[in-house]
Amino acid sequence: MSGIELGRRLALTGVIACAVVVAPSGDAKLTRGEADSLVRKLVQITENSGFARARAERSTTITEPEVNSYLRYHAASEIPTGVTEPYVTIVGGDGRLEGRATVDLDAVRQQKKRGWTDPLGYISGKLPIQATGRLQTQDGVGRFTLDTATVGGVQVPKVVLQEIVSYYTRRPDKPSGISLDDPFDLPARIREIRVRTGQAIVVQ
Repeated sequence: MSGIELGRRLALTGVIACAVVVAPSGDAKLTRGEADSLVRKLVQITENSGFARARAERSTTITEPEVNSYLRYHAASEIPTGVTEPYVTIVGGDGRLEGRATVDLDAVRQQKKRGWTDPLGYISGKLPIQATGRLQTQDGVGRFTLDTATVGGVQVPKVVLQEIVSYYTRRPDKPSGISLDDPFDLPARIREIRVRTGQAIVVQ
């Protein structure tokens, strides 16, 4: 697996799992230098995965500006059409993350006929979506636990976010997309990801 492919998997998993939306003016400035820094780290992580597992752990620290600069400059072509300006905030604490993006909801709501009790029957256009939750990883497996989600600033139930995430993460080998509840294997022999305020430490 190449460094770019690893980056795509990690970045898209973070963005989509968090539900991802437009970064306000107070967010960190995104630069190509920060994006390139993450590319180099991803290459190193990939190379580490090829070594025989040593008793001593190998760790790589990835910062919030690097992640978001990478999304801006290197992963833009991999973000699904209809999802723009993703931004991930690494809150820290107990693995807490915040994700936001602007999402085209018309594509989602037009998939099927909507009943009067379906929240997606009443919202349309491109709206900001934001989600907060906790990333927990152990022994090469990760899980994202959703805490809250909003669409256009209005809190929505998990089922609404799940339908949006499912739609935008569909692919030929996974037609139903990503389930927010499903655990996922960490790539490149990563054992765990330790979330700290403003950074994530990748441990192999």
